[in-house]
Amino acid sequence: MHQLKSPIVPCLWFEQEAESAVNFYAAVFGEATITSISRYGKEAAEYHKKPEGTALSVNFTLHGQEFLALNGGPMYHHSPGISFFVTCETPEEADKVWKALAEGGSVLMPYDQYPWSEKYGWLNDRYGLSWQISLGKLSDVKQKFVPSLMFVGQKFGKVKTAINFYLEIFQPASLEGIARYEEQDPDETGKVKHAQFYLGTNTFMMMESSLAHQFDITPAVSFIITCDTQEEIDYYWDKLTQGEGNEVQCGWLYDQYGVSWQVVPSMLSAGMRDPEKAGKLMAAFMPMKKLDIRLLEKAIAQ
Repeated sequence: MHQLKSPIVPCLWFEQEAESAVNFYAAVFGEATITSISRYGKEAAEYHKKPEGTALSVNFTLHGQEFLALNGGPMYHHSPGISFFVTCETPEEADKVWKALAEGGSVLMPYDQYPWSEKYGWLNDRYGLSWQISLGKLSDVKQKFVPSLMFVGQKFGKVKTAINFYLEIFQPASLEGIARYEEQDPDETGKVKHAQFYLGTNTFMMMESSLAHQFDITPAVSFIITCDTQEEIDYYWDKLTQGEGNEVQCGWLYDQYGVSWQVVPSMLSAGMRDPEKAGKLMAAFMPMKKLDIRLLEKAIAQ
């Protein structure tokens, strides 16, 4: 069992709008910092047939939380399968954030009063990323932006087993609580209406619905686990791919519930910010599935 040493960082996939999306979120939410931008150097640009200097990724923080925005191409698209639950502590903030995100976006649940919040709404923004905006107390959720996973279709009914799966892998971890559908709710009584749990210092939420939703979880939101050693990489890789999980490439994997994770060494992020090393690293890790620190270090030493 390994202790989580770093926060789990959400990675947001865009076709080519990562920089503009980050600037938009910074304007909407405030308290934003762009910590680094990785751009295609000559070798990497040639390898990926991109103009030299094109942004590859943007590391940024919102209200102290880390995110990575990635220009990955048209392969993946955002869906409400993974949204971000945003707690606003004043009505004015909630109104402002909702209005800004709704411009050019699409509403999933109208911004209105609900039993769980005086002001709440769910939408997809202009980039397709899904947000739940709620008036509430940060002390109840412990972080401003909480990833919220929605299980529908064949995943319906599996939320509790999924939570147990994650609680067993990550340490420290704990379950805050589970609210279940009651007879008056428009879904199957006893199934999970809302759950909140913690993996390390990270808050997560999960829900499930038997209704006919036309979406599923996609890799457009993935979760980055940063590891200092190969032993840690091996641990998370093996645990998360067990059962019906699947290895992808470049340190990416799907777990058995279709959630995407990136298991990466800490030396990789520093190397990718160096234009001279980035191309060598990309050439080295592109053929890999699980990342090998020894081979990555060998590549940048050449």
